[in-house]
Amino acid sequence: MKVNLFCREAGFGPPLILLHGNGEDSGYFSSQIEYFSRFRRVYAVDTRGHGRSPRGNAPFTISQFADDLYAFMVQRGIPKADILGFSDGGNTALVFALRYPQMVGRLILNGANLYSKGVKPSVQLPIIWGYRIASFFAKRSEKAKANAEMLGLMVNCPDLKESELSAITCPTLVIAGSRDMIKHCHTLAIHKAIRDSELIILKGDHFIANKCPAEFNRAVEKFLQEGAH
Repeated sequence: MKVNLFCREAGFGPPLILLHGNGEDSGYFSSQIEYFSRFRRVYAVDTRGHGRSPRGNAPFTISQFADDLYAFMVQRGIPKADILGFSDGGNTALVFALRYPQMVGRLILNGANLYSKGVKPSVQLPIIWGYRIASFFAKRSEKAKANAEMLGLMVNCPDLKESELSAITCPTLVIAGSRDMIKHCHTLAIHKAIRDSELIILKGDHFIANKCPAEFNRAVEKFLQEGAH
């Protein structure tokens, strides 16, 4: 079942779509919306079941989120856009770029991962245990069920192989924090697997866009401007 995704829109110019991470909403990108709307039409989307977007009845998976983005773009009459995805939003952007390559101009992957083992064990193990506990109580509690779904995104999704990324031909920027929860070797593997992609590591943790917006925005702007010439 399709849902109408809530979206914060601002600015004028070529479309730039922002996809937030797990358990968040479009408000995560407040600094990016303000910055990029000076020269872009920015669409900051609330993912299905996040923020002000309804959950609906479709599967709660990264794959479904990619199809939701396709429906959103068709509904808004956006044939092609640059896409910036953070964390699970980056994973959604990856799946979307593989599934609908004709609709992606330039791709920015911030703190994305291909599979759960790409996340550092110190972060992933508590998530796995939380998911198991929430799943156990899911039949008796709607709150536990919703929590299990959210944690399940980080346990079961995405499920990609490095070899699949060779199909991505659009200009791509892979950007992460120096203390990111994604293993550095995993970020590097994504960069190497996507032909001619750029790699930038900024000082900071997983949430560099929100905590270090000036440095993050400058890096992304430079990358976007490369496609304007």
